[in-house]
Formats: sequence, C-alpha cells, structure tokens
Amino acid sequence: MGREPEAEVLAAIPHRPPFLFVDRIVECDTTAGGRIRTEYEVREDEIFVGGHYPGNPIMPGVLICEAILQSGAILATRLDEASGEEPVPVLSRLKDARFRRAVKPGEVLEMEAECLEHVAGAMQMRGTARVAGKTAVTVSFTSASVPASRLNSGGE
Repeated sequence: MGREPEAEVLAAIPHRPPFLFVDRIVECDTTAGGRIRTEYEVREDEIFVGGHYPGNPIMPGVLICEAILQSGAILATRLDEASGEEPVPVLSRLKDARFRRAVKPGEVLEMEAECLEHVAGAMQMRGTARVAGKTAVTVSFTSASVPASRLNSGGE
C-alpha cells in the first residue's frame, strides 16, 4: 500500500484509496473545451490482483473505466473552477465502452479525457486509457455537476 496520490488529485475529487485510480495529473488544459492527461500505476498489491484471474491478474475493465471517469471528474472540477462554480462532478451516463487490451500489475495506465460539450451543468466527455501508447479502453460519458450539499443529504 503506501501509494501517495498527488495533493492536486486529492484536492480535485472526493475519491480516496483504495478507490482512487489517478496518481498524478500529467497535463490539464481548460481552454477549447478542456482536456486532461493523468496516470495510475497498477501495483502488485491492488485489492483485485488476488481474485481477478488468479495466476494471471488483470485490472478489471470497470476499474479502468473508473480511472478514466475520475480523470474526467478532475477536468470537470477544473472547468467549473474556471467558471467560478464549486459543485461535485458525478457520472450521469456511460456508453460505448470498448475494451481492447488487458492491463496488468506493474503497468502504468495513461488516461486522457476531453470535454466535447458543456451545457447547463453537464459535460459530455470522451476518454481513453492506454498502456505504453497502446489503447486499452475507450469510453464516452456524461458528468453532471451536483452541489456538494445534495450529495451529503441524499439528494432530495
């Protein structure tokens, strides 16, 4: 264990280990829609390693998608900061996930997310996860901005 995500990551989204799948922000551009690049080192001591294909562990595809979504949430937070808002981004739609390559412990997952459209508190995004430049997963998703008070109160 002993993973230490960047303070910048911890400040941007509420996720924490063991359910935080972004270690560092490589680049974040909030101009022209917005784009972010992040990284996550898949370690031998990950909680899924012992049980997800024992003897030949791979990172579950849903967790690779989650890493992309968390990267998109960091981007959404940055874009909201630029507009003076402070809501928490939450997933409202996920579609067209395509799985092309397994990701194994010891590899570095490189995520990229871009905002395609930002309308009325919702951001339509597209994301990709790669290992050594080879595409592992692509996915499209929508993030909705929700006031933190609604998350804490159960919504209504």
